Amino acid sequence: MIRVFRHYISSIYLIIFLLDCGIFFSAFYMGAVLRFFPDFQSSFSAIDLTSPSAVFCIFMLASTTGMGLYQRAQLGGDAGLLLRVLASFMLGTVLMGLVFYAIPAIFVGRGVLGYALLSALALTLFSRFMFLKFVDRQELRRRVLVLGAGCNANMIQEFENRASNPSFSVIGFVQMGGDVCRIESHRLCNLEMPLNEYANLHDVDEIVVAPDDRRGGLAVDEILDCKMNGLEVVDLLHFFEREGGLIRVDCLHPSWLVFSDGFRYSGFQQLSKRSFDVVASLALLAVSWPVMLLTALAILIESGWRAPVLYRQVRVGKNWRLFKVIKFRSMRTDAEKDGRARWATKDDDRVTRVGRFIRKTRIDELPQLFNVLKGEMSFVGPRPERPEFVEKFAESIPYYSERHRVKPGITGWAQLCYPYGSSYEDAIEKLQFDLYYVKNYSLFLDFLIMLQTIEVVVWGKGAR
Repeated sequence: MIRVFRHYISSIYLIIFLLDCGIFFSAFYMGAVLRFFPDFQSSFSAIDLTSPSAVFCIFMLASTTGMGLYQRAQLGGDAGLLLRVLASFMLGTVLMGLVFYAIPAIFVGRGVLGYALLSALALTLFSRFMFLKFVDRQELRRRVLVLGAGCNANMIQEFENRASNPSFSVIGFVQMGGDVCRIESHRLCNLEMPLNEYANLHDVDEIVVAPDDRRGGLAVDEILDCKMNGLEVVDLLHFFEREGGLIRVDCLHPSWLVFSDGFRYSGFQQLSKRSFDVVASLALLAVSWPVMLLTALAILIESGWRAPVLYRQVRVGKNWRLFKVIKFRSMRTDAEKDGRARWATKDDDRVTRVGRFIRKTRIDELPQLFNVLKGEMSFVGPRPERPEFVEKFAESIPYYSERHRVKPGITGWAQLCYPYGSSYEDAIEKLQFDLYYVKNYSLFLDFLIMLQTIEVVVWGKGAR
């Protein structure tokens, strides 16, 4: 894993990203060679390919990122990968058409564009399938030794078993002190030599310190010896932050929050985030207003001309300030006639036919752009919750209040990483992703979340 602006990225997919970058930038040069073959040398002197190549590279990388092609967990196997690549090229073609229409000076001709798209598509598919076929992912995984065999160590074991494509491989667990063993016996390691020698013998890349009780049995001198000899040594919280993109609240303690990096919000960061919110919201409004107009018309046709189109509901914002979120109405007007606040459930009978579609496609969220422009929300941030739920969770879930250190968002890290939540347990799971976002916020992470939200909308993940 490589850390970019405090956010962790898989090194495997970073290599693929850089490979794609080279393919996309060289696509127009390959297109010119094919278009003017064999007299392609004179074509290079006649047209400037640098600008269209750079624009194509930027838009295609944004498109492939938006389709989730650089994420570790991808469903659908080879067929799903093919579908995502084709969808990203369709989106990239549309975007390039709009660019050439707006800036005709960089247009290089339909022939060169066509050959460039075909060349890039062929090389992208070839490189993807060859990379995934011949690269031994098991060999690329980081070899991890876990110090501990109790409940904390079992969290790592369960996470490894549950992950579809982990970037690490646990070679064994070392029982420490008075830990009650929760690990399968064949995965336990008996250290008959110093820890550093054992790590070198078994080619260990990283040691995770995860005993249930650090007060006894923790070989600090041996761990320090490993650290001084170049081995990576991390604690349980740091391990899950990097591998899962979350901060586990069941083993979180105040001192870790105090001394860890992150949670920094300078004046420049706040100004840049506000500028990003305004620009992104205005840009999305500029392209989505026809969809919003058609949605309003569809709601009126289904529910009657006197029925409200928009739905306003009180939510909790930054520093616990209350505001009214604006959404397209997707439920019946009598959805909460008894006055009781409740979550939406799967196949909720309160949802209208139009509402079911706009929820699935996330169109119902578009009016929240006006909340962003008013400064009540951000484009990216934790999901805004109702005061009734927030009060209950703040009393029973540790550190729940910390998610309100930033403005809530239309989309967010938790929405991408965890499906729609409708229970107390779901609230805890989503909080762990929200804390990761609050700790590691950057414009880079915001932009990454926005691109990956495209995948959520296209594939309808987590909508209800």
